[in-house]
Amino acid sequence: MTRSWGRRRAEDAGGSLDRYAYAFLAGGRRRVVESAVVALTEQGVLSLRANRLRPTGEVELTHAVEHAVFAACPRSKRVQEVIDTVGRSQPLDDLARQLVCLGLLSRRRQRSTRAGRRLLAAAASEGGLPRYVLEGPAVLAIGPVRHGLLSATSIPDGLGRTLRRMGKALDDDHSSLTDSAPGGGVGCGGSSGGD
Repeated sequence: MTRSWGRRRAEDAGGSLDRYAYAFLAGGRRRVVESAVVALTEQGVLSLRANRLRPTGEVELTHAVEHAVFAACPRSKRVQEVIDTVGRSQPLDDLARQLVCLGLLSRRRQRSTRAGRRLLAAAASEGGLPRYVLEGPAVLAIGPVRHGLLSATSIPDGLGRTLRRMGKALDDDHSSLTDSAPGGGVGCGGSSGGD
């Protein structure tokens, strides 16, 4: 009995969800921010050039996620910085909480539940949402917005960040070792042999 009530509650919620809720179900917090960036560039509120977001106009924003994205780049910001900042913002926390309460998102890992996936599949079959909401920026037309969103990568926290720095340091050390040695030969090798 509780299962059918929970299923009905999730199905009833489908009509009240907006594109950002569906984006969260389809691809998590990053997809929500990417969808807001695409929507704001389409409206002419932001421009995305050379991996940087810049405000270009003042339009009345109606959604809290759009406000957060617009506020995250007051002058010019790297796309990844905006994605990271807004991904941890209060509007996304509120959206996640709403989806958890509706039973569409798991509480702990914030992944779509079975009911959430069913609702997402129904929305995809209806075709009322832009494709980038469901499938991500890879479906956008080739241009600066697609390139800027696809090339934005975050630096991993903790161990990943340390390993990345170590790799760059090793690359720097390796390139200096292969430069010419003072005696005219190549460094990092055996003796010149000759006595």
